[in-house]
Amino acid sequence: MHPYRLKASLALLLFLCCGAAAASTCIPRVRDAWIRLSPGNMDMLAGYARIENTCAAPVEIVSASSTAFADVSLHETRIENGISRMRALATLPVAAHASVAFAPGGLHLMLMQSTKPLKAGDHVAIDFTLRDGRRIPGRFELRAAPTP
Repeated sequence: MHPYRLKASLALLLFLCCGAAAASTCIPRVRDAWIRLSPGNMDMLAGYARIENTCAAPVEIVSASSTAFADVSLHETRIENGISRMRALATLPVAAHASVAFAPGGLHLMLMQSTKPLKAGDHVAIDFTLRDGRRIPGRFELRAAPTP
């Protein structure tokens, strides 16, 4: 093979490999993240956000964690037979080119036992872990609960 063709072939192979590696490093993003502070400094708070998966492949969230809380878990509230029921989720799929919204009355994060004092305007880091071990970092703003 001519040296020029060999170099061109190697360059093409390198480009294709790097393109595949770049595609596999696509990671979803956490948007509009916030935590509702409760009156009376309760040990249980709720977190909300939108997870945007702009990647070509679906992902599956298997857990969430934060140094600001002793325990963080994925939950869902549903109305069953006229009664609001909350249940923990083991996994949360996010389709390719789609998003999942954590919102009051639906999907949410349960945040148990803050490890430090929290006040409105503070920010805490909460990471989501994907099935493949990658992490999605999130920055959550603490907001005061609306007054009745």
